[in-house]
Amino acid sequence: MNEAILIEKLMKVEALFAGAATEGERISAERARQCILARLQELLPKDPPIEYKVTFPDMWSRKVFTALLRRYNLKPYRYHRQRHTTVMVQVPKSFVEDTLWPEFQKINEELGTYLHQVTDRVVKQVLHEDSSDAEVVEEPLQISMNQIPISESRIIPGDEKRGGPPDTQKKRDPKKRKRGKRKKKKRNR
Repeated sequence: MNEAILIEKLMKVEALFAGAATEGERISAERARQCILARLQELLPKDPPIEYKVTFPDMWSRKVFTALLRRYNLKPYRYHRQRHTTVMVQVPKSFVEDTLWPEFQKINEELGTYLHQVTDRVVKQVLHEDSSDAEVVEEPLQISMNQIPISESRIIPGDEKRGGPPDTQKKRDPKKRKRGKRKKKKRNR
């Protein structure tokens, strides 16, 4: 699948949720957007907006959802200290259930499929032909506290003399004062 096919599919998804009746409307993404905007304006007096909080597992889904909100003149936001994967929006419930969320799911699915195919193709061409998942193996046997498993033995190049990684060694802070050797100054009263 190339980008042109993906874009065409995404436009058809939007036309589907706009309720387009003719083939010309299905092709025209702008016309579909106008239909959805008109439906949203009709819903506002009957169904007042409520605040939704949506958290996404990846940045791609968040970007798609945020762009979709902006496409319909909705303002995505998040509160101070909320994660970057969280999107807040105020929108009528019926619009979310009937149009926004189903459209997002279809668009996100199409985009996810496309990104998966591109990733597989690039990994196979550049890194390795076998891009399958890691093999599932049985869990290792539990070892008692007296034995050290081979997999936990440390080998750290260039640090054999000290016996541990460099960052675990205590370093002296030059700004730290020495205790006990400082003389107290007398105050004159």
